Amino acid sequence: MRKPIHPVVPGADAAELLQKHALAGHEHLEAWRPGTTGEISGLRRLVHESWQRSASLKANPDVPEAPLAMDRDELEDYRRQHPLATIMPVIRKLLVQPSHDSGLLVAVGDDVGRLLWVDGDPVMQRRAEGMMFVAGADWSEASVGTSAPGTALALDRSIQISGAEHFKRSVHPWSCTAVPFHDPDSGAVLGVVDITGTETAVAPHTLSLVEATVAAAQAQLRIERLQLAAVVREKPRRRSTAAASSHALYRNSLQLLGRDQALLSIDGRTVSLSARHSEILAILGNHPDGLSADDLCAQLYPGDGSSVTLRAEMVRLRKVIQELSPDAVPESRPYRLPVELLPDSGQVLSCLQRGAHRIALEIYKGALLPRSEAPGVVELRERVSHLLREALLSDGSVDSLLKYAELPEAKYDIELRLAVLKLLPPRSPRRAAVVADLERIDVELKA
Repeated sequence: MRKPIHPVVPGADAAELLQKHALAGHEHLEAWRPGTTGEISGLRRLVHESWQRSASLKANPDVPEAPLAMDRDELEDYRRQHPLATIMPVIRKLLVQPSHDSGLLVAVGDDVGRLLWVDGDPVMQRRAEGMMFVAGADWSEASVGTSAPGTALALDRSIQISGAEHFKRSVHPWSCTAVPFHDPDSGAVLGVVDITGTETAVAPHTLSLVEATVAAAQAQLRIERLQLAAVVREKPRRRSTAAASSHALYRNSLQLLGRDQALLSIDGRTVSLSARHSEILAILGNHPDGLSADDLCAQLYPGDGSSVTLRAEMVRLRKVIQELSPDAVPESRPYRLPVELLPDSGQVLSCLQRGAHRIALEIYKGALLPRSEAPGVVELRERVSHLLREALLSDGSVDSLLKYAELPEAKYDIELRLAVLKLLPPRSPRRAAVVADLERIDVELKA
């Protein structure tokens, strides 16, 4: 874990320091403008830098509420599948239960800043609803600007934000402490744990408490994984039950979007694949019933593929997967995957099928294996990209469309930007940036 950042020093009066930072924040946010460089007296450098990021991401300090990223049905479905669901009993025991009469709220969010669980003092919960600090809301820096959950994720470290250090003015009466939650095996960020409230929320002991809770939860997740792995090894007859439990913890996955080399995660262990192995698993993951050698060659090689070359690649791929899990080694005749593998492209398609295009957009990190020329990969890439774009054009919000417009594949998408202009009110200050982007496209296409 990287060194935490917080405004409170040992022995200092938390309330006095909170007031100092709040006054500094109020003064500087009134005078501050995007693009301001250099340190500002009385304002922490990390807050200034976070404000700069917030402005570049088009967060609006004058909008009082955070946007709702998921409705109730989407939230319930997403929470059930999220790896952090398995360690929520630890969070509830160590943080939530003690907070019910303390004037504090405990929030647990995912790796992109969406709050999945919010609990704690009932009075504070009702107050927090006014700024949409609720489950399903987006508290990333891109949406609300500087806040402990969003900024902790942006910096990947523990952080405390006091009063008017928040970018959004409606959050100035609040203070918060947040700690990222890392996967104990791969080290990837799974989410964030946050305490929000009054000055108590940024006391030194609060930071220590949240960090200790996260460490305990990470350790518990690791222990559960080791126990399940032992069951799988020692009791083959119970593998079907163990595999089902293991899937809830590990979520065997294949990350293909926005990268040239896939990341394969099986039983909590992750490996980066070669470009060719990435293509093979992308294709097999899209054909769970398997493919013959001839069919896989046709989908893998742009010209006339050699079955001899394919067999050599499969031998090498099996060795890689053997190191992760012997049970996951691909079968032959037909070639197929013996374990359930969840490609991120499949998650996007599943979300689009049930109308959850906002979640689909969060999962979508860019084109699938963008440099691959394998026919099967090209077909899958175009299908995922096309369906996502069409869903957003037909039913996407302004924020969703603008987020999609930032992707490389949408750099010259005129229709998309015209759709944004149709949705924006005539006097919206956001229209200027969209018009400027259209002018940029016109100049670059004529060059």
